[in-house]
Amino acid sequence: MSLQLTLILLFIAVVFGAICAWRGAKPLDLTRSKPRMMPWRFLMLVCAALTMLLLIHLAGLYGMGPNPQSY
Repeated sequence: MSLQLTLILLFIAVVFGAICAWRGAKPLDLTRSKPRMMPWRFLMLVCAALTMLLLIHLAGLYGMGPNPQSY
C-alpha cells in the first residue's frame, strides 16, 4: 500500500472515529420511540484499531521497524 493511500485511510479512520465517539457519548433519549440502531461505541473501537494498524504500517513505510538479521 502506498504512502498516499495510507495517509488518506488514516485521516478517514480518525475522522469517522471522532464522529462515532461524539455520537456514542450522546445521552439516551427515552422520549423518542426509536432505539439506537448503530453501535457507535463498537464502531469507535474498530476505528481506533484500524488507526493503530495504519500507524504501524506508516512507521514501517518510513523504515522504523526491526532490523532484519542475516544468517
